[in-house]
Amino acid sequence: MVPHQLDRAQARQIAVRAQLLAAARPTDLLTMVRQLTLVQIDPTAVVAPSADLVCWSRLGSSYQPAQVRQALERDRTLFEHQAMMRPMDDLGLYLAAMAAWPTHRREREWLRVNDSFRRDVLDLLGRTGPLLSRDIPDTCAVPWPSSGWTNNRNVTQMLEFLVARGEVAIAGRQGRQRLWDVAERVYPADTPVVPLEQALRLRNERRLRALGIARAKTTVLPGEPADVGDAGEPAVVEGVAGQWRVDPAALGQPFSGRTALLSPFDRLVHDRVRLAELFEYEYVLEMYKPKASRRWGYFALPILHGDRLVGKVDASADRRRGTLTVHAVHEDVPFSGELTRAVHDELRDLASWLALTVEGLR
Repeated sequence: MVPHQLDRAQARQIAVRAQLLAAARPTDLLTMVRQLTLVQIDPTAVVAPSADLVCWSRLGSSYQPAQVRQALERDRTLFEHQAMMRPMDDLGLYLAAMAAWPTHRREREWLRVNDSFRRDVLDLLGRTGPLLSRDIPDTCAVPWPSSGWTNNRNVTQMLEFLVARGEVAIAGRQGRQRLWDVAERVYPADTPVVPLEQALRLRNERRLRALGIARAKTTVLPGEPADVGDAGEPAVVEGVAGQWRVDPAALGQPFSGRTALLSPFDRLVHDRVRLAELFEYEYVLEMYKPKASRRWGYFALPILHGDRLVGKVDASADRRRGTLTVHAVHEDVPFSGELTRAVHDELRDLASWLALTVEGLR
């Protein structure tokens, strides 16, 4: 098939529209997550938890964090898996991979030697779940060995493994702590299992619809992949080397943009290589850097304006003082008066949504 010919502006507009960041906003949480396929869950809350920022940037101030809790814990229209919330409609696309897990010898061997520990956990959850990890005794025969933070964290590691296998599910949260339960009390019993090869193909197609344009194969990223295999149709982007895959339904659609403040974990900016190639935008999450080495701030929020990423906002919320403090607005391009007002309006809306007073706007 002859590749579609796109310029960078067209490619950017496809990506922005697919991520529901164009002028027309989604109307409800479930519609939003179904299109995005996932929202990453991260506990960092310098301004607000990342998942809430992602939802607010799409839905606006009508969104309230309680809506996520209701969808995950009561309505069961969403489920949490691999630090992402996903539509329950998509569960069947993951069950075959769960049944095939683990694929690496190390995990298989640890589960084998700790099978009695596994059965202890499942029996306890079956009788008294959902439970916090601290409420589950460690009866492992062989501790989990690691040079990192998981070393000897046997209960949490077993729970993570059982979630990966589809035997346990995350039933909700108590504060930031996950509540664990047997999967049959969380996942619908009649969910059809899509065969693995078909499921992987459908997941690629869903991912491409959510991204609009992506590489067939790219660098492996933590968590959700950023590539889409042979989903969609081939495309080339003027000024960018190599071939892309594009969602054909996204081609030729009108575009009307808006200004938005994004979480650093937002899927529009998650793939930093794609970000540089299509948006010509540099971004690094600097929370892991020493303060003296930071250019933009601990948890700087990318600024989207139309189909361009134009800067970063360094801001933090102090709920005891009731303030959202704007430490700096970094301009990647010189801001016009109109753009400055649009960014300030978004910051005021963000503060109002958080029930805070904004400080530091200049």
